[in-house]
Amino acid sequence: MTHATAEIAVCPTVLDVEASGFGRNSYPIEVGFALPNGHTFCTLIRPEAEWTHWDAQAEALHHISRTLIEQRGQPAREVARLLNTHLQGQTVYSDGWANDYSWIGALFDAAGIAPKFKLENLRALLNETEADQWHIVKAEISHERGTQRHRASADARMLQLTLQRLRRGSH
Repeated sequence: MTHATAEIAVCPTVLDVEASGFGRNSYPIEVGFALPNGHTFCTLIRPEAEWTHWDAQAEALHHISRTLIEQRGQPAREVARLLNTHLQGQTVYSDGWANDYSWIGALFDAAGIAPKFKLENLRALLNETEADQWHIVKAEISHERGTQRHRASADARMLQLTLQRLRRGSH
């Protein structure tokens, strides 16, 4: 295995989605990812006309207002194209796979295009020992990084760093 291959095995692309709420009528409002080299990308998503559900509890968690996404969000089609450009051919991992899979599906449905990457559950990368240590290591990294915005790219990078440390066994 080459060094680059080993690094990707330790540090895959991780994606995170912030949403308008939880459950059936929620939709993505921000998507971010961290690539194997640590580069992060994040963008707000302008709501589609039929995306009306808004949960104040979700807003309190991510601190992204509906006004902000309406003003600064990119159209769903543009965000889907950006994701395909950056993630094409990759398997991308998410820790909130069930929700993130649904929200990415809503984004690509609204865009009228298909994703060119595969979204998988981050848990599939963990053995039992790593899974048992996940929350402890994630808390260590969170403490080391200090106050971070609760945003999709920062969250994706945190997950990636947690996986990296677990794989290196240095916790």
